Amino acid sequence: MNIARRSLTSIILILITIITIFLLPIWTFSIVSSIFIGIGLYEFFKLNSKTVVFPRSFIYLGMFSGILLPYITYSYKPAGGIWEALFFILVLIVLFLIQFTRKENQNAVTLIALTLFGIFYVGWFFTFLVKIRFLENGHKLVAYLLLVTKAGDIGAYLVGSKFGKHPLIPRISPKKSVEGALGGFLFSILFALISRSFLSWLSFSVILISGILIGIFAQLGDLAESLVKRDYRVKDSSPFLPGLGGMLDVIDSILFTAPIFYIYITIVMFR
Repeated sequence: MNIARRSLTSIILILITIITIFLLPIWTFSIVSSIFIGIGLYEFFKLNSKTVVFPRSFIYLGMFSGILLPYITYSYKPAGGIWEALFFILVLIVLFLIQFTRKENQNAVTLIALTLFGIFYVGWFFTFLVKIRFLENGHKLVAYLLLVTKAGDIGAYLVGSKFGKHPLIPRISPKKSVEGALGGFLFSILFALISRSFLSWLSFSVILISGILIGIFAQLGDLAESLVKRDYRVKDSSPFLPGLGGMLDVIDSILFTAPIFYIYITIVMFR
């Protein structure tokens, strides 16, 4: 039953992704990204609420700020970095102003730090997908990134569940194995090389290096979210996606691969 739900949810997400990337106007990609970020941030704040009680004002500001990031990227493409820096400065100032109006100072630094971290980790990292989408042939680059990242996730699961014997970092994720990590890494490289058929303008070496980078950082992203969940003693970030867990469980690896791939591919394209 769980496999059926997992498969159905995966198919729905894949269809949404394909339609958004290839069939809809580019601005809709920013909207869908904002929705994913909003859900991911909601899950993040709910996880943290197990140890720190977040005032609604912090949650609302955090979610609104994360949702706004893809719009800033869409609207200010030529000088997006400057506007993003100003944005984070303003968010930090507003967080302090909100804290000034509260009747108590308990956990003030923790609340401000966690809110800003959530916006940065979930919102800003995921927004790099929007940045990639605006590059030349961006729709193909986004599809490539998602394919290679998720191929690594699937490879780690398949190899790990069948051949996994040596724990990777048991204190963070007891079920992850060294064999699974190697399998995921090799799957990422394999699918990167296969994908060269629709990225013909990129050389073999560029594809190979990007596959290696994605293979490494996809698993680091997965481990990073596992560390967060381990700290709050939960298995999934939420039950939002039947069979898959929460939105954070789905995008965790992408949060690390998107920035790395964007930086690498822009260096390659504009050197």
